Amino acid sequence: MQVEVTGKNIDVTPAIRERIEEKFSKLERFQVPLIGKHAVISQEPNRHFKVEATAGIPGGNLVASSEQENMYAAIKDMYQKLERQLSKQSHKSEARRASHSQKPVLTEAEMAEEDFEA
Repeated sequence: MQVEVTGKNIDVTPAIRERIEEKFSKLERFQVPLIGKHAVISQEPNRHFKVEATAGIPGGNLVASSEQENMYAAIKDMYQKLERQLSKQSHKSEARRASHSQKPVLTEAEMAEEDFEA
């Protein structure tokens, strides 16, 4: 998996790159093609690590960022946010947004029976 990893105020070590590529590879289980995967890691002046990631999918973009004191915790949090967004996108077609459209249509005889019972 090819993920572009950029570091601001921090050197990107092989361990960091491997961790981010591992997290992006876990997103492949949704069977949605990820296009242009990019992650940026920066160390803020307040000793926090900020991880931002973007990935394109058919029909939209996934964007997530996280800021934590521990860099690996920030990577994990960023992954969880991407996972939630991707899950929502992949199950969007299955969602029953207009459940009233699935309501059975009553015939005139059934409507007359309901009026009679009332």
